Amino acid sequence: MSTILTYITLIVMGLVAIVLIRGLINMAKGGNGNKSNQLMQMRIVLQAAAIVLIMLTLWFAGGGRPA
Repeated sequence: MSTILTYITLIVMGLVAIVLIRGLINMAKGGNGNKSNQLMQMRIVLQAAAIVLIMLTLWFAGGGRPA
């Protein structure tokens, strides 16, 4: 279970990076403000999901508890 969560967590973290880079490119090009706002909102949602997944992964993996 923790292996699947680890892969899903890595995918979501990669998506956060992609959305962040797209937002930075849009801002640097002076793109549409609505598009920047949508990318910011998407990044926040993905970051929240990544944090939840990281915590679940640590919990299922034992989180440093002695075996």
